[in-house]
Formats: sequence, structure tokens, C-alpha cells
Amino acid sequence: MAEQAGGGPAVRENPVAQSLKYAILLVGAVIVMLPMYLTATLSFKTQAESAKSFFSLPSGLYMGNFAEVVKGKFWIHMANSLTITVVSMLFIMILVPMVSFAISRNFRHRYFKFVFYFILSGIFIPFQVIMLPVLKHMSGLHLLNQAGLILMYIALSLTQGIFLSVGFLKNVPLELDEASTIDGCTVGQTFVRIIYPLMLPIIVTIVTLNCLWIWNDFQLPLILLNRSPNYWTLPLFIYNFKTDYGFDYNKAFAGFFLTMLPIIVLYGFMQRYIIGGLTEGALK
Repeated sequence: MAEQAGGGPAVRENPVAQSLKYAILLVGAVIVMLPMYLTATLSFKTQAESAKSFFSLPSGLYMGNFAEVVKGKFWIHMANSLTITVVSMLFIMILVPMVSFAISRNFRHRYFKFVFYFILSGIFIPFQVIMLPVLKHMSGLHLLNQAGLILMYIALSLTQGIFLSVGFLKNVPLELDEASTIDGCTVGQTFVRIIYPLMLPIIVTIVTLNCLWIWNDFQLPLILLNRSPNYWTLPLFIYNFKTDYGFDYNKAFAGFFLTMLPIIVLYGFMQRYIIGGLTEGALK
């Protein structure tokens, strides 16, 4: 009988259960990869080639679809998405750690505990519930523009971000704060010089998750940026793509490919931090 490293008998997995597990994983991988495969292959095909064989690999790298996509206002919408995402991330990277630090270090006080649970309650409210009030108030404040959209992203990101960051900071010992105070640091200096660098793993996790959300979000831009096509982000551009180009699926998929490429690259660099950051922020 095979033994484990600790000396106990190794537990053999049922072959049927193991085969079923891998079959489920294989089906899941196919479901995830098939849309990406179609997006990549159709982007490099002509209409005639797609009509002949929809699922086959392209015979060559036809770049005409990409040329047609970028010939219009694609770069304007790309700049809109990039501006909204980057500015939102900068504020989130500053505000979420600051608020979380204040709450975690004063959690014994009822006021800070109330603030934490009040912010946390936003997780349980579906966006559809607040959609019409958001539209009404933002219209009254004349914020149906990019600035209003950025403010909404910052506000909506606080719930998840503060939940994860407070959980992370509860494991950072208070002795570090006390030692820095003895050395003559103010609260602000303690946060900037000691706490913020220690929070980088959870900050990277929060930034990655929010980048994925903001870059791909459709609902909020549809509500707040629908006054003019010049305000559109890339998801709105893709949604209205068929109006400009009819139902040319090759050009549409070329637009999909260009839209998702930046965020796929970002996720590829940052994905290793996500699981670790989520685990440290939510479970410790």
C-alpha cells in the first residue's frame, strides 16, 4: 500500500470520480475558450472565408477588418475608456487604503464599526435597485459625463475594496504603528511609509478586479454617457457597432479582439496576485 510522506496510507481517488472531474474541467475549458477562439479566428478572416468555414482556422492573417475598425472613431472611444479607467484607479488606490486604515485601526469604536458595516451593506444592494435614482441625481447635478461616471465607479468600488482591505489590515500588528509613533512619525507618515507598502498585495488585487469591471462595464456608461456618441466607451462602441457596419461579423469580431486585448494583457500580468490577495483580505 502506498504511503504518504507523513507515514500514513495514501488515499486513492476513485478512477470514475477522477475521470468525471477531468471531463467536467475539460467541458468548462472548452466553454471558456470557444468564444476567445472564435473572436481570434474570425478577426483574421474575410467574409467569404467565414461563409465557407466558420470554425476553421484562417488561411492567412487578413488585417483588413482591423483597418476598417480603427478607421472610424475607435481611437476616441479607446481614449475615453482608458481615461475613465486610469483616473478611477488612481482615486481608488488612494481612497480605499486610507479609509480602510482608519476603520481597521479604530474598529473598537462604534462610529467606525457602523461606517464599516454601512459601506459593506452596499454589496447586498443590486445595481438595478439604484439605477433610476442614480440617473435622476446625476442628471440633477449635471454629471451625465465622464466625470460623473468616474465618481460613480469610485463610490461603487468602496464596498468590495474596503471589505478586503480591512480584513487584510487586521493582520498587520498594531505594534508597527506604535513603533513608528515612538520614532516621531505622525499618523499620516505611518500610513504612507509603513502601512501602504505593506498593503501592496491587496491593492494590486483591488486594482486588477476593478480594472476588469470598469473596462468591460456596459450599464453605467449606457446610463451616464448616452447623450453623445463622442462620450462612448468601448463597450458602447461595440454594442452600436452593427449600426455602423451592418452585420459584418468579421469586422465586429475584430472590434471585440481589439477591445479585450489590453485587459487580457493586464490580467495576464496581474492574475497571480488575485487569489492570494482575495484570500488574505477575506479569510485571515
